[in-house]
Amino acid sequence: MYQFDIAAGSKADLYRDLLAALDALTADERDPIANMANAAALVWEYLPDLNWAGFYRMVKGELVLGPFQGKVACIRIPVGKGVCGAAAETLTTQLVEDVHAFPGHIACDAASRSELVVPVTKDGVLIAVLDLDSPEPARFDAEDAAGCEALAALLGERLRG
Repeated sequence: MYQFDIAAGSKADLYRDLLAALDALTADERDPIANMANAAALVWEYLPDLNWAGFYRMVKGELVLGPFQGKVACIRIPVGKGVCGAAAETLTTQLVEDVHAFPGHIACDAASRSELVVPVTKDGVLIAVLDLDSPEPARFDAEDAAGCEALAALLGERLRG
């Protein structure tokens, strides 16, 4: 059983502790699905104001639903479509304050108002995207993006098949 002491103070402290917890969870595990599942559960448990947290895996040129926490979700997303597809196509973090203003947004949950999507890569190759949705407009900021990018970088090194 895992138990983590996650700071409830600043975002910097929160993401530092999340990174340490994710490091501990994934250090000795080789299965990529297990690691994504634990990462999604960790983020879901400790980041406030989320209505979805999980992964879309790159499978044969498209994003396919992976481990997540939240309501049922879209199963397949073409690269270049929606926020996840944009992150996959550009290999850059997408921080969207208002998903309704994002061209081509894919509404898997009508309650979502803002979204943060971070590519997970290894050696420059896309493995997955980490997708966070919130019912709060402008829920995510640059600190959230940087914190989730650190989580994705660690995962990129740990996701192996």
